[in-house]
Amino acid sequence: MSRISFNRKRVKLKKLLGIRGRLVLVALIMVIPLMLERARSLEDTRATQIAAASHEYQKIAEHSAASQREVVSSVEAVMKSSAYVYALGTDAGQPCAILRASLHVELPWIRTLSIADKNGIIQCSTLPSMVGLDLSDRDYIKRATLTRQFVLSDYLFSRATQQPAVIAAYPVAAIDSTSEATVVAGLNLNWMSRVMNNLGGRPGVTAELVDSNGVVLAAPDDLASTVTHPLDDKTLLPDIIKHEAATNAQSGALTHTSSDGHRKTVSFARIPGTDARLVVRIDETAVTSAINREIRSAYFQLCFVVLIVLLGALVIAEGLIVKPIRAVTATAVRFGRGDRAARAVRKELPAEFVPLARAFNAMAAQLGQRERELLASNSRLTVMASVDVVSGLANRRGFQSRFDFEWLKAEQNEADLALLMVDVDHFKQFNDNYGHPEGDACLGQLGAALDRIAGGAAGFAARYGGEEFCVLLPGSSAAQAQDIGNAIRTAVQDLAMPHGASSHRIVTVSVGVARVRPNGTLRPGDLIEAADVALYEAKHRGRNAVVVHGQRDQRDPPVSLAS
Repeated sequence: MSRISFNRKRVKLKKLLGIRGRLVLVALIMVIPLMLERARSLEDTRATQIAAASHEYQKIAEHSAASQREVVSSVEAVMKSSAYVYALGTDAGQPCAILRASLHVELPWIRTLSIADKNGIIQCSTLPSMVGLDLSDRDYIKRATLTRQFVLSDYLFSRATQQPAVIAAYPVAAIDSTSEATVVAGLNLNWMSRVMNNLGGRPGVTAELVDSNGVVLAAPDDLASTVTHPLDDKTLLPDIIKHEAATNAQSGALTHTSSDGHRKTVSFARIPGTDARLVVRIDETAVTSAINREIRSAYFQLCFVVLIVLLGALVIAEGLIVKPIRAVTATAVRFGRGDRAARAVRKELPAEFVPLARAFNAMAAQLGQRERELLASNSRLTVMASVDVVSGLANRRGFQSRFDFEWLKAEQNEADLALLMVDVDHFKQFNDNYGHPEGDACLGQLGAALDRIAGGAAGFAARYGGEEFCVLLPGSSAAQAQDIGNAIRTAVQDLAMPHGASSHRIVTVSVGVARVRPNGTLRPGDLIEAADVALYEAKHRGRNAVVVHGQRDQRDPPVSLAS
């Protein structure tokens, strides 16, 4: 027992009288206490200056945020008025005409004002070139339709102007529940920046209005170059969001160490009703530069006295310092040579080196994480390689991957799996008559139509090759698949794309339909072969037709189909 007790005391004594503890003890004995008091006083003064500056800029940030909210409120009011006028115009049968005649709004913060129908297509706009533009895939349109509330988008590029923009959307359904249209307005980022000019021109202070992704929407004139770019410090916005969650407040202040190592005081305020935030950063070094010089001078004097004392101690401490460093260095060398499992053993190091070992181990773990992220990036590139550029659908490689997955899934669940093979009628003649660019445009429109119909049926559309497409329909019966095939044929016919070489005078498609319930006796290729045979039968019947595998026209002789 006495030996165990002695060992415990020795460990405690070693920890207490480690390298740092011994050197600090000697320095404290030699340093004049008044010098320490002076440094403490200067630190207090600096903290007071930083607190005062933080309070001042927090108030300014809240005021500027309120100004930005007034802009957003004005935009919302205009859009509500537009929705009301459009709803009245709908009852009269001329919504766009009445809207243009009744609404005359000149606001510096609104670039365009448009009306999108239930399909997301612009029907009327203050910018004529926007009419007909498809916004159905835009997130702000979907959110406005779903919530029936005013929605402000994150930073994006306008499809009409190809310029940076922030878009506001307001559903007409909030005024008239029978309407499915949406009012869309493009906001002027330059004007929003001018609202913040009272925060510009201050040394050590940056002010930016950012969206939920950290992209700068507006900034004072001296920071205009940052607009449309992400925040230079990617860790700032996550820290703000974490602080909001912890305090349950939409404005406040926090201390943040930026990626360049500078300590900054951050004041922020969220624009009510949006995900945008006004962020004001104060560089403590710039704001307190004068007192920092005095503090540095005081610490320099302090360090000079300590240095004299430490010079003698360092000679003795050489063995206590160099040995642990060599151990950590050896571990780093192993890691650098490819041994990713190399870690510093903390129990073999003095207490002062434990944080270094911990930091090294954290760095090694982080590098391992980055390797995994690189592998994930390669996986995403593989996905991109499975997309057909012309049609916008998956290519044959992407289809095969999805087909194999759905086949196994259907086999496990004993479920039906249907496949539609879609071929453009007389497409070679179309290319010969109109050229390959028009042929690509035709395939692009067909791809969009197939994607829309397949998505509505929980299916998967792909370009199989050339002018041939395929649609995979998990869980669909033959009748359901035939209905979807007819919907595809009708949708393509409704596109009314001219085709002089076709007897229909427009582009048409033939569709072959096949349905199986996968089991151990069938191969995935059987379903593709059956759909191909059905497609051949559709061509045989004069094209612009839908044929289901196993069904034939009574006027025709039997056709041998795949099993």
